[in-house]
Amino acid sequence: MKHFRLAVLAMLLSLNAGAASLITESEARLPEASAARARSITRGPAIRVISPDPATATRSPFNLKLVFEARGGAKIVPESVSVSYLKVPAVDLLDRIRPGISEQGIDLAGAEVPPGEHQIQMSVEDSEGRRTTTVIKLSVVK
Repeated sequence: MKHFRLAVLAMLLSLNAGAASLITESEARLPEASAARARSITRGPAIRVISPDPATATRSPFNLKLVFEARGGAKIVPESVSVSYLKVPAVDLLDRIRPGISEQGIDLAGAEVPPGEHQIQMSVEDSEGRRTTTVIKLSVVK
């Protein structure tokens, strides 16, 4: 019977193992910060949001998938990625996302985010030293 209980406990823990807390409830309650708005033509890398669709509300947990696209023969430098939740003070999300970062982009399964509107600022640099910064807006519903 003891082994059965341990097996059930291990199974329940493994169900939550795929989910990663991207933003906590207490972080979501922090005051909003605004992103710096800069528009210019750049040859820096592109950051495209694949999932969740930024045009629609999503439920948590969700798969966070972004694609990095280098230009002009340059390569993406994965170590240059920075990710911040735009709050006061800003919340560095890099350690939470790091397991999903590659030269191709970010692929993080089971990202948990509390309901609400969230702005995440992301930057990436290419091998030519060109940096791109963008703000990803997430709308999460219960």
